[in-house]
Amino acid sequence: MAELYPPIDPHEHGVLDVGDGNRVYWEVCGNPVGKPALVLHGGPGSGAGPFWRRLFDPAAYRIVLFDQRGCGRSTPDAADPQTSLAANTTPHLITDIELLRQRLGIDKWLVIGGSWGVTLALAYAERHPGRVSELVLFSITSTTRREVEWITRDMGRVFPEEWARFRDAVPQPERDGSLVEAYARMLDAPDPAVRERAAREWCRWEDVHVSAHRGYTPDPRYEDPHFRLRFARLVTHYWRHAGFLEDEALLRDAGRLAGIPGVMVQGRMDISSPPDIAWRLAQAWPDAELVLIREEGHGLSGDATKKAVLAATDRFRPS
Repeated sequence: MAELYPPIDPHEHGVLDVGDGNRVYWEVCGNPVGKPALVLHGGPGSGAGPFWRRLFDPAAYRIVLFDQRGCGRSTPDAADPQTSLAANTTPHLITDIELLRQRLGIDKWLVIGGSWGVTLALAYAERHPGRVSELVLFSITSTTRREVEWITRDMGRVFPEEWARFRDAVPQPERDGSLVEAYARMLDAPDPAVRERAAREWCRWEDVHVSAHRGYTPDPRYEDPHFRLRFARLVTHYWRHAGFLEDEALLRDAGRLAGIPGVMVQGRMDISSPPDIAWRLAQAWPDAELVLIREEGHGLSGDATKKAVLAATDRFRPS
């Protein structure tokens, strides 16, 4: 079994006012004078859980985590239907990262991200390449319209029964259109019963499309109705806008990553973010190493994937 570093607690934390009524929770763990490393969690909407702290040698790294707008310990909470998401976009999150970097007095940092966090990490690094020392990425996404359509419709060919349930939760007239748009509308419906059903069915489908690999277990967070609503509302908000990025922009602008060493860890059985996304990015980013893990899927549930990510953070730690 891959051994994560021991659990640690933050030695510094706070809340950063980033404007637009948003206050972003942040924390710092590990060595206060170590090499800075920034964690970008997935979702959008998952929040920065404590397991992220354990991907780094705490004697070597100054580990920075934050909850992206609307989730975790940041406010206002996207689970509240009264919370507007108008100022919750990828450009806003990139600005938040820069404000946090300046607040902590950091010049450059290693950036680690998984799933949606990969999209955000790439967008940040392409906008501010001089602020990124290395990138460690796993479960590679770029949140293109093709990727959203793949997950919400085309993957029904892999999980036909489960997808039919996901589709049929949408009103019949909308089932042949954009499912992510339909779910986003239901999640903002005035009727709380409609919102709850949409959040439950969205998260049920989330659990399905990341489950293709051996040994997968359901995500216990989806048992919490508050988390379900927050998560589903943020995911559909970002996906309906293709991550608030020009389509294929991250691949097109990968040349801006030149000179930034990177490791991309990708499960071959990850059908939620298929390996062709990582492969295409690797062709355009010569300083990246692509590590393909046989028989493992999405996220860090597989032992070999954990080992590869830990090996990457160990490789980049200061000597």
